[in-house]
Amino acid sequence: MDANTVGLRTKDYWFDLPESQIAQDPLADRTGSKLMVLDKEEGTVSHHIFKDVIDFLNEGDCLVLNNTKVIPARLYGVKKDTGACIEILLLKRLEADVWECLVKPGKKCRTGAVIDFGDGKLTGEIVAQQEDGNRQIRFFYEGIWEEILDSLGEMPLPPYITHKLKDKDRYQTVFAKYEGSAAAPTAGLHFTNELLEKIQKKGIKLAFVTLHVGLGTFRPVKVDNVLEHQMHSEYYQVTKEACDIINETKANGGRVICVGTTSTRTIESASDENGILHPGSGDTQIFIYPGYRFKILDCLITNFHLPESTLLMLVSALAGRENVLAAYNEAVTSGYRFFSFGDAMFIK
Repeated sequence: MDANTVGLRTKDYWFDLPESQIAQDPLADRTGSKLMVLDKEEGTVSHHIFKDVIDFLNEGDCLVLNNTKVIPARLYGVKKDTGACIEILLLKRLEADVWECLVKPGKKCRTGAVIDFGDGKLTGEIVAQQEDGNRQIRFFYEGIWEEILDSLGEMPLPPYITHKLKDKDRYQTVFAKYEGSAAAPTAGLHFTNELLEKIQKKGIKLAFVTLHVGLGTFRPVKVDNVLEHQMHSEYYQVTKEACDIINETKANGGRVICVGTTSTRTIESASDENGILHPGSGDTQIFIYPGYRFKILDCLITNFHLPESTLLMLVSALAGRENVLAAYNEAVTSGYRFFSFGDAMFIK
């Protein structure tokens, strides 16, 4: 396909966003964000408050939620031989105490370098350098890894958030369960337990899947032709219970509504061409952009994404690029807050 085809050029997903509209802090009330509802067939939008999302859900529908838990993956340490300050970001557990990490400054950290964290409470030795520039680090410590990480690590907020997070739990969904993400599935941040209870009482089922979000989520698309972009792999898991709920919803004529692009990538990765979801786990590099035919997803609850990002391309695959960019421009004009701690959109 010609790289100049509209929708396959990265620049086709550009929009102007004032820096003042990048949300730096979460709202006090999770359900108090603005909610834009976009009709993907008509291209029309309406404006609401997030807690009103229940009005757009019907009995017999199913919400798909990603129950991954963000780990406090950012660690600050010093190089043992020189005392140089080193920042690392845990990306992926490779084996018991060996992690793939992003290391800054990388030039100072070759294989064999040793880094101390928390006055020696935790020590890391670089055991390998990868082709992509990431390092593999083996950690040494006494006690329980999760407790040490909790005491020394910081939440790995995206690069566009410059404010310090006062409460770690605000970068965590209320249904977070399985540790392993380097970033939160941010559409889920808008839900409270009370809202989820109300939704279930209305006759909407909840299906939980797991996708450990990687930093590739924030990686900019650096090629002009969308087709040349390489996605990072992310680990996912889908249980039989989730499959049964989702497959029954489809069979009964209900809508499958994904909360976030991460649960979308999960169910679209684990389904067959006939639109049946299968239990299993593994790594996915699925890249969804206009032209993609959704196998299971009907509707999507999502935040407002970065210009020229793979997430904006995914949303455009569902609702149409022109519809999405028009809605985004209206969101800018209407003072919506963007990105991880920002407002939400329901594409119906």
